[in-house]
Amino acid sequence: MNVVSARQPVRLRDSEIFAAHLGGKLSMGCTLPIDTPENLSAVYTPGVAEVSRAIAADPSLAARYTWANRLVVIVTNGSAVLGLGDVGPAAALPVMEGKAALFKRFAGLNAIPLVLDSSDIDEIVEVLVRLRPSYGAVCLEDIAAPDCFELEARARAVLDCPVLHDDQHGTAVAVLAGLRGAGTLLGRPVETSRIVVLGAGAAGSATAELLLAAGVEDVTVLDSRGILFDGREGLNPVKASLAARTNPRGLRGGPAEALHNADAVIGLCSARIPESLIATMAPGAVVFALSNPVPEIDPVIASQYAVVVGTGGSDFPNQIINTLASPGIFRGALDAGARFITTEMKLAAANAIAEIAEDTLSADRIVPHSLDPRVAPAVADAVVRAARRV
Repeated sequence: MNVVSARQPVRLRDSEIFAAHLGGKLSMGCTLPIDTPENLSAVYTPGVAEVSRAIAADPSLAARYTWANRLVVIVTNGSAVLGLGDVGPAAALPVMEGKAALFKRFAGLNAIPLVLDSSDIDEIVEVLVRLRPSYGAVCLEDIAAPDCFELEARARAVLDCPVLHDDQHGTAVAVLAGLRGAGTLLGRPVETSRIVVLGAGAAGSATAELLLAAGVEDVTVLDSRGILFDGREGLNPVKASLAARTNPRGLRGGPAEALHNADAVIGLCSARIPESLIATMAPGAVVFALSNPVPEIDPVIASQYAVVVGTGGSDFPNQIINTLASPGIFRGALDAGARFITTEMKLAAANAIAEIAEDTLSADRIVPHSLDPRVAPAVADAVVRAARRV
């Protein structure tokens, strides 16, 4: 059996963490020096008036002469932040600043946080519509289900730019990439694997959808009440749709029934997975325990039964994290001038991530490291190609 050993984690004292956030993590700079009267007049008045007149006459010029076309707004109301839950917009801001920093670091994209003190979907959509001239794409982040589904659908319908809920789709892309890497390593195509998704919230639902789109034949999804199956009472529309298209063997029950002889389990919930159930999985099992900060099962224990183990944290090998996906996806969508981020783009992104991992594929390296500089450019290129095939 594979034995997972923790990397030496980076341990920061509270004082170091707070010092790193002092005054926030973002700043704005100018692309031109402002050190002569000529430069000052070019950057601001009177020279800037010429550019404003040109854009007023031809609004399409804003894409060339402002930063809006390359700017991502990272939008949240703080209702589902990391593993903290509903902490509100002010407490969500440090996380949004961090995500903006990652977009710049990995994809060269300018991004700014937009934290909104509202849980009203109509209000949030209205804000995004009114601010549309200021940005080029929307990354929804840390918004609780089921509101996140409606908000994303409404924003996609009314905005003429890419919109993506990262907790859903960035996670799903990273999971599919990891499963492809594990499948290559084990000689077991992901399409013919029996895959269990624990959790039917934002990440779980999107992951199940992407697995279906990738051609996976046997996906079983569970929520807090057990296995989703067609006709189960009390399902919201998202779960009812999944129930009708998953669970081809008609399973009933809970985790025990779902995990028996399963090839892979994807933990995207806060519930614990008992060791005894991991022991009932098929030989060559894959376990992704992705909840943060506490995974659904201790990775060291899971590795006693599973050949491949992944987590959402950096303390162990195989960090399955949406940072692998979203910066490159947005870069590619903006490079392509795409109106939507499509399923085909997400599938292409997952394949690009998995292909990079093939260079050093092992049980402890089924996806590239989150700091690998090759990832975002490769994802962006794959997304551009997928966008142009539409």
